[in-house]
Amino acid sequence: MNDAELAAHLANVAGKILLEVRASGVLEEKALGKAGDETANQFLIHALRAQRPDDGLLSEESKDTDERLSKSRVWIIDPVDGTREYGEGRSDWAVHVGLAIDGVPTIGAVALPGLDQVLCTDAPLSVPAAPETLRLVVSRTRPAKEATAVAEKLGGQLVPMGSAGAKAMSIPRGEADVYLHSGGQYEWDSCAPAAVALAHGLHASRIDGSALTYNQKDPYLPDLLICRKEHAEHILSHVAALD
Repeated sequence: MNDAELAAHLANVAGKILLEVRASGVLEEKALGKAGDETANQFLIHALRAQRPDDGLLSEESKDTDERLSKSRVWIIDPVDGTREYGEGRSDWAVHVGLAIDGVPTIGAVALPGLDQVLCTDAPLSVPAAPETLRLVVSRTRPAKEATAVAEKLGGQLVPMGSAGAKAMSIPRGEADVYLHSGGQYEWDSCAPAAVALAHGLHASRIDGSALTYNQKDPYLPDLLICRKEHAEHILSHVAALD
């Protein structure tokens, strides 16, 4: 099983485990979210250590160490991206399994278990053409001020949605056109989504246009832009004008 196949398989299986945990009906919301995080994390960690023992590993749900910093290949995972949405019984949450090679988001899979779909780097979808009015996907609880300002500049429409993975994948899925985030994230929030977006021929960068770089000592990676390539320069110029 190659890296892309492994990422897709693990994300898919973790998603099915999470659906089973939720369907048990014995836990609710916060307790369910915690149980889901722990269960999916244990599965992913053990599977990756068994299948790729020489690679580094960074997970939102495991204690970080400096061991990964000396590795060229580092798996970066988020067992439940959108724990709140998962606990509330919604579908806009995800499982991220990404592989950064020399800091570049290279391989990835984003499972959307509530939608029974896995998007991955080795089987890109055909991204639909953009509509005349661009749709900017934003947090359903705290839309980033930059995103709302850019939407106004573009004459765009805001589309509220849950997790980072769900928002990022809404573009190749044809549900939105721009994901502009500036409210704070970590490497596990964007590694797999960025890898998948790039494999779909989309633009993925920081909101100042610089490259997304992973496996840093501090995994804080606060902002992200994913969009079609033809829109990137225009959007980045609007973001720069907000400063």
